[in-house]
Amino acid sequence: MKSRFLSLDILRGITLAAMILVNTSGNGTFTYGPLKHASWHGFTPTDLVFPTFLFMVGVAMRFSFKSFNYTLTAAVRTKILKRTLLLFIINYVIFYFPFVDFSLSTMRFLNVLPRIALSYCVISFITLSVPARWLTGINIGFLLSYWAILAIFGDPGVAYELGSNAVRKLDLLLFGPTHLYHGNGIPFDPEGFLSTLPALSTCLFGYQVSLYLEKQRAAQKPALMSLLVFGIGLIVLALAWDKSFPINKKLWTSSFVLLCAGIDFILIGLLNWWIEVKERHFANTFFLVFGTNSILAYAISEVLAIQMDHVEMTEGSGTTSLPNWLYWHVFEPVFGKYNGSLAYAISFVLICWSICYVCYKRKWFLKV
Repeated sequence: MKSRFLSLDILRGITLAAMILVNTSGNGTFTYGPLKHASWHGFTPTDLVFPTFLFMVGVAMRFSFKSFNYTLTAAVRTKILKRTLLLFIINYVIFYFPFVDFSLSTMRFLNVLPRIALSYCVISFITLSVPARWLTGINIGFLLSYWAILAIFGDPGVAYELGSNAVRKLDLLLFGPTHLYHGNGIPFDPEGFLSTLPALSTCLFGYQVSLYLEKQRAAQKPALMSLLVFGIGLIVLALAWDKSFPINKKLWTSSFVLLCAGIDFILIGLLNWWIEVKERHFANTFFLVFGTNSILAYAISEVLAIQMDHVEMTEGSGTTSLPNWLYWHVFEPVFGKYNGSLAYAISFVLICWSICYVCYKRKWFLKV
């Protein structure tokens, strides 16, 4: 019997490709709406990308602990803590390499990989320490607790707004404004410490799906219809909860968690049916290149994008960054403003894929 599902690596690869695509638009002003995050409350396809990646971390955990018989031994504890620390270190290397302009006073402590690291660490200890039948109750506890904390500690009447939410308040208290993300106009981190709580739920949903798929395969029963029903149910619940606790990616609200989990249940169900049951393998290799080396693919994309942004090109009497120069002088003249921005992003994805393909063929995998 196969030890893991090919469809899960494919979905992770699709997610990585989408993540690189939406992170490297040729020009933010001329980017199609679905390829941007919602400005605050609301939802776009782009908002699904990071939660799906975190969801897949939960899925992969089930397989990574199989050789340890799902027992929390001293060796497993060391493995969990080591991987958590390495993800933090990789994050800081990615964003501050080559450390020429590095300043501890303005260092952003939390980001995508730290959120993954914290979620992985906590959910690993939980799933290896408690019976599987308790996991749904724990998951519900995460979501309801986060709702209560934001409602109680946010400013009355505006508890879920940008400048008055409990996530921002706690981050300001713990880290100070200079260590937070400033892309929203004020110090506010979309990967804040408090909003890691519902992110744990996203990761745990992934682990639970992996458990379910494993159970259905052992019993030689189909999983598609149940996953579709579960997914639709979570989406309906999310839309109902949105009325009192708005769907919001930057706050990672509980309704947002349910919406993304519902969509991911459906995606996994369909991919599992298409690849594992129907045995269709169209474009599998393309996505496996990213899916089997996801941390390396993410690191390559971020380092390349950051370093390209540091390259200055002559523009009139001044200079501009290399990505901006490429957009206006190569992609925009050929494809137009919006399509040029998309073409730049697609080209960037293909460059990252080409580098990862060499690693894939040579069996070089970054194992954290």
